[in-house]
Amino acid sequence: MESKGKDHAQLSDIFNKDEPRVDWHDETLWFVRQKRDKAVKAIPEWEQLRETASQIKNNVLSNLDGYLIQFEEEAKKNGAIIHWAADAKEHNEIVYSILAKHSVTKIVKSKSMLTEECHLNPYLKEKGINVVDTDLGERIVQLADETPSHIVLPCIHWKKEEIGELFHHHLGTPKGNADPQFLTNAARLHLRQKFLTRKIAITGVNFAVAETGEFVVCTNEGNADMGAHLADVHIACMGIEKIIPHRKHLGIFLRLLARSATGQPITTYSSHFRSPRKNQELHIVLVDNGRSVQLGRKDFRNSLKCIRCAACFNTCPVYRRSGGHSYHTAIAGPIGSILAPNLDMKQYADLPFASTLCGSCSNVCPVKIDIHDQLYKWRQVLVKEGHVGIAKKAGINGMAFMLNHPGLLKVVGKTGRWAMRNIPFVVNNKMNPWYKQRDLPEAPTQSFNEWYVKNKSKKNEQ
Repeated sequence: MESKGKDHAQLSDIFNKDEPRVDWHDETLWFVRQKRDKAVKAIPEWEQLRETASQIKNNVLSNLDGYLIQFEEEAKKNGAIIHWAADAKEHNEIVYSILAKHSVTKIVKSKSMLTEECHLNPYLKEKGINVVDTDLGERIVQLADETPSHIVLPCIHWKKEEIGELFHHHLGTPKGNADPQFLTNAARLHLRQKFLTRKIAITGVNFAVAETGEFVVCTNEGNADMGAHLADVHIACMGIEKIIPHRKHLGIFLRLLARSATGQPITTYSSHFRSPRKNQELHIVLVDNGRSVQLGRKDFRNSLKCIRCAACFNTCPVYRRSGGHSYHTAIAGPIGSILAPNLDMKQYADLPFASTLCGSCSNVCPVKIDIHDQLYKWRQVLVKEGHVGIAKKAGINGMAFMLNHPGLLKVVGKTGRWAMRNIPFVVNNKMNPWYKQRDLPEAPTQSFNEWYVKNKSKKNEQ
């Protein structure tokens, strides 16, 4: 999807032109949210798990350097080769150097939001490397020449009929066949040949254990395992925040992850990688790419606790109705809106405003990230740094002035209520962005302050 030069509001307008898709997208993600709620209610100690995971992550962020050094030492003892990348460019160059060393031009890759963040696929394509994404959802969007719209459900914006047509065009399946089981089997046969012939496999990392030097990859399809076990070289790409201190902590995070993501008790495959098998190379690329900067931001460091479950996506009323591509960044949704400005304030200045600040994201976060508070704080930073448009800045300053002058607020409120009742066309028109997608409520006859004063006097009389 082309998003260059367009902000969240403009890209949302594109998504919202297809109202049936918006309704279906909204309902599907809310269904996933409901599955999460049912799974959570089945565990009496859920809040204790959340608090424990949050405190473990607090400890990690406060001692990140030490845990990373410990992980490196243990991983080397296990036979892994460790690489350090300061940014996306260095990460991509390291990966390419490994491919070049082995004279490989065709690879398989499992789902990795870090490689999406680093734009690895386009980089390797320019170098003449053929990359096949092996996660089914990722393969669908790759065939469609798109990026994932969701970090757990990459093609959630696609309908099965559209996938049937896509597979007919690229995989030669019968035209008009949209049976999910048939299409899944077609993808399996298509990918099996790739697994058997590619010498290098790239995976992401869900958790890395400082104590043992191992890492864990969680999938529901087993594609990461297939790629890593059949390849001669396994490259694991991980953000430095993926560290946890001890192996015993894995049970806490594994119980939280799948339930928060899809309502499952656990992912189908939770695979541990520790040592390369005989004659195999295992490379682990540890990537910063702005994480140290975020760690140094007191108000935003908690965002590094994220375990990429996407629970905040599934509950967010804005994401559900605007689509993942409207966020024009690798990680969309509420969590992406507090991570992206750290990478580039100017480019992603619109994202913290793509929220109602309802707090539902924070309520479902399995590691208790204060997402809605950070969205609010980012807005303050962005305005202060001059990264908002003139119109938005004028509106914010105008509202601040009004709220600081109760008398003016009272007059404007009364005028507005009168206009909505007597000349509604002044408000209900295309010039009002709120009116485009909403039925405005009937204007109240009085303000809350007027109601309060009136009822307070009645109470005193009694």
